[in-house]
Amino acid sequence: MAELPMGKGVSAGKIASNVQKKITRAQEKVLQKLGKADETKDLAFEEGVINFNKQLVEGTKLQKDLRAYLSAVKAMHESSKHLYECLDDMYEPDWYGRKDVDSLFEDSDILWTDFHQKLVDHALISMDTYLGQFPDIKVRIAKRDRKLVDYDSARHNYAAVNKGKKKEGIKITKPASLLERAAPGWAQGILSAHNVAQTNLTRSQAEEELERAQKVFEEINIDLQEELPSLWNSRVGFYVNTFQSMAGLEEKFHKEMGKINQNLNDTLEKLENQDVSRKTGSQEVRTSTAQKSDRTQDANHTLSPGGPPAIPKSPSKLKPAVPPPPKVTPSKDMKQENIINLFGEAATPNISVTSPTQTAQECTESTESVEMPESFLFKVKTVHDYNATDSDELELKAGDVVLVVSYGNPEEQDEGWLMGVRESDWSQNKDLGKKGVFPENFTQRM
Repeated sequence: MAELPMGKGVSAGKIASNVQKKITRAQEKVLQKLGKADETKDLAFEEGVINFNKQLVEGTKLQKDLRAYLSAVKAMHESSKHLYECLDDMYEPDWYGRKDVDSLFEDSDILWTDFHQKLVDHALISMDTYLGQFPDIKVRIAKRDRKLVDYDSARHNYAAVNKGKKKEGIKITKPASLLERAAPGWAQGILSAHNVAQTNLTRSQAEEELERAQKVFEEINIDLQEELPSLWNSRVGFYVNTFQSMAGLEEKFHKEMGKINQNLNDTLEKLENQDVSRKTGSQEVRTSTAQKSDRTQDANHTLSPGGPPAIPKSPSKLKPAVPPPPKVTPSKDMKQENIINLFGEAATPNISVTSPTQTAQECTESTESVEMPESFLFKVKTVHDYNATDSDELELKAGDVVLVVSYGNPEEQDEGWLMGVRESDWSQNKDLGKKGVFPENFTQRM
């Protein structure tokens, strides 16, 4: 038969003793479950054990979730780093804020690393330390349960021994054993004395075993009775400190990260504005060139017969030529009044002659009766309909009176075009919002 392996300092007797203890405990638990033996109960301690197990489960879950959170922070750091690296690769050297963007990327990486490390220091390490005390207490609770079974077993054994002693005292005569009857008369007294001594030894051993088991159990039990409630109450402060640390670290991290993101956003906005400005400037040049080309083509285009005249570059082409008045050279001998009479009274037309001074005065009085725009130059009257071909042009009908105003930027004025607003629109709204450009040779100056 092979011998059982034994470690250093472990003897065969020690192994046998441990095996016997396990057998005794198993028997005691069976008797207790069957109701054949009573069990020592401590309701306050049992409630403490329930709270301990609940606290251990909650703490273990918190530790697991905290580790998962830290893994997520690490993954987010890596994802953010890769995203910034992608933007950095696409950011061309001549773009606005290239050095600023590189600095922001570096600050972001440092901030993520610092945030993760502080979470480890102030949350995870504290969590590990907090849960580090549970395994030892759990082992001691299990040991207390075993020692309680040993104590109950010793207590029951001692009670059984005392019960046997009482039953023996009631008997008047003790029947002799086979050994006593077979022994000679001189030896029977010796055997009887041995049996009494053996009974006293068993009772003494049972009492010693009970005292030893009770002492071991009470030492463990007293310590746990103090530690379990204290550990249960410590959970509040620990949870508060843990989540306060995490909240403070997150607040600081997001605040600093918000500054970095705001600076990055401002840099990209400036880059966008510069790019839009370049695009807008090029578009305006193209639009101005296209409009000028279209107007030049319209000015050189001959309309269909019977329609209004073409739009010339110079408005002077449309105005009819007025022949100069005939020159009358009176002779030296003729008087002024006789010069008129040469034609006779019948041939003299009834002509109302108005001096230039009177005409200017009447025009001034007419202009003062209506409030004109500040940039007003003169009036023109439309002689032909004009259909606008662009949003900045003025739609005109023959007979419309237009108030001509100066251009805001003289360089924008094209040759043969005027800026103005219809007099009817101005009279109603006193607003230049409906002003536009129109060909000068479609009108006559008033």
